[in-house]
Amino acid sequence: MRLLPAASILTFAFFLALTGAGFAPKAHALANCSAPPAPGVDWSRCVFGEVAYEEADLSGARLVGARLKHSTFTGSNFTNVEARGAKFVSADLQSSRFDGADLTDADMTKAKLQGASFKGAKLRRTRLFRANLQGADFTGANLDQTDFLHADLTGATWTDGKHVCGEGSIGRCK
Repeated sequence: MRLLPAASILTFAFFLALTGAGFAPKAHALANCSAPPAPGVDWSRCVFGEVAYEEADLSGARLVGARLKHSTFTGSNFTNVEARGAKFVSADLQSSRFDGADLTDADMTKAKLQGASFKGAKLRRTRLFRANLQGADFTGANLDQTDFLHADLTGATWTDGKHVCGEGSIGRCK
């Protein structure tokens, strides 16, 4: 086993200190999984089982990696949330607003999203497999690599804000 010279170790430690590439976690408030829904709440990586918060205001909340499977948030405000990698599998999110939200890599498989608004939202690589998106609004949304396999897009307003998906728009907007 070959040991590194002390000078190499010191050089490496100095580099880490200068670049901020240390191994300590980034300094920000820890998630408060017991906090009630509120604007700006941090529920990052929190796991919730079948909670029901209808018409909740979670605007500006941090939901990165949160698991909200089988939960009910009908009519809720998710405007400008940071929800990269969040799991909303089989959640009831009807008439909720996700305007300006970052839902990159989120999973909304089988979610009820009728009448939901995604104006200007980032839905890059978001999984909407078998989601009910009837009447949803995608005006200005980023849908790059979004998975709409078997999703019902009937009556949804498309990204240009003008085209409305026709009857039978399953998996793609017609």
